[in-house]
Amino acid sequence: MDYVPYIAIMLAFGLVHVPRLVVGSEMKKLDGGYNNHDPRMQQAQLEGRGRRALAAHQNGFEAFAPFAAGVLAAVQRGANLHAIAYLSAAFIVARALYIYAYLEDKPKLRGKLWGLGVGVTGVLMILAIVGG
Repeated sequence: MDYVPYIAIMLAFGLVHVPRLVVGSEMKKLDGGYNNHDPRMQQAQLEGRGRRALAAHQNGFEAFAPFAAGVLAAVQRGANLHAIAYLSAAFIVARALYIYAYLEDKPKLRGKLWGLGVGVTGVLMILAIVGG
């Protein structure tokens, strides 16, 4: 069980990049194909699913650092490892479903999942303050 939080950090990092696969696929569909000379300019032209995938990718970066910091701080402070593991797993599930909701244009579900992820991160930070 003591490795679960670290696996969750690795998975969270991977989830940051999952939507980017969709972004690349959508970029290939634009005139001229994938523009590796100026990909950010091309990404700005995306619409629909491609634009949502880009937003999910960017939000993944925003969510990753606080989550990872919360996990590491809670572990370092000796907080309950089972609680950290369950919270970490909940974050991964919430973020995976968040990506799905974003790509499938389900804003209400996406908002709830975003809130769950932020809430889990906040609880991890509180555990770090309280410690073991």
